[in-house]
Amino acid sequence: MKIIDLHCDTIDLLEREKSGGDLFKNSFSVDIQKLSQGGSLAQFFALFINKNEHKDVKEKCISLMKRFYFEIDSYKDYIALSRNLEEMYRNKDEGKISAFLTIEEGAVLEGKMDNLYYFFENGVRLITLTWNHPNEIGFPSVKDEYMVKGLTSFGRDLIGEMNRLGMIVDVSHLSDKGFYDVAEISKAPFVASHSNSRELTPHKRNLTNEMIKILSEKGGVMGINFYNKFLETSGDSYMAKVEDMVRHIKHIRNIGGIDCIALGTDFDGIGTPVEIEDFSQMDKLIFALEKERFSYGEIEKICYKNAERVIKDTLK
Repeated sequence: MKIIDLHCDTIDLLEREKSGGDLFKNSFSVDIQKLSQGGSLAQFFALFINKNEHKDVKEKCISLMKRFYFEIDSYKDYIALSRNLEEMYRNKDEGKISAFLTIEEGAVLEGKMDNLYYFFENGVRLITLTWNHPNEIGFPSVKDEYMVKGLTSFGRDLIGEMNRLGMIVDVSHLSDKGFYDVAEISKAPFVASHSNSRELTPHKRNLTNEMIKILSEKGGVMGINFYNKFLETSGDSYMAKVEDMVRHIKHIRNIGGIDCIALGTDFDGIGTPVEIEDFSQMDKLIFALEKERFSYGEIEKICYKNAERVIKDTLK
């Protein structure tokens, strides 16, 4: 089964953990060997920035971007940049995994459209508008007081420009009001790259049933996140379990339909154990879905076809 994963934080880990290895082989959850074993068609690699840790967030993002290109250039026989559907399938025909470049923290744009153009020209094709801090685009979901605050005027203009360029708008981490603003403004499908159901796990990072319906109606997808705090039902599980992933998938299917479900593992951004320890073990989820009588076609949609549709409909 081919798999498209909409979110991992591996590039940041490679920068932080100098002895962890490189993109071909490392001690983390994502590397080229594990991606190949797990059936990866495409991996979305986030340039993750904690804006409170850096004086110059744009420069930090550029530094991570250079690391991303160094890694894929070092192993160009196995993996290659992809910016759209055509490039993804050209890579596949050449026996290569596709690497989509994304940014997690819109503060790197510094409220300037020229910076959007800069990162677009350098291959970025998805931006997670916020992380856990307010920025020039909008507000995060981390505090109740932020949840009722929407996009700034720059944020609203940004959505339109990302639509025009052919970039994916990502609402994971965004406030509830920000989500509804994106839904109102965006003319293209948007995504919640690594978010689950708030109805099942009442965490601000997850989407409400109403949000799931809207996301589905707009032709977008939400990537199932493997972090236990966004998955657990009982509140006492330290390990992220496959059975909870399936529970969320079943609920989302009931609310928004099968076409809005994708995968956004959050691998290498998760600080607690996951029953699927790394990308090479993605078959654990596939087997669990089969056991729950999901059809082969439904599993294909979850694993890659829904994400593939968004890539086709959004990226140019």
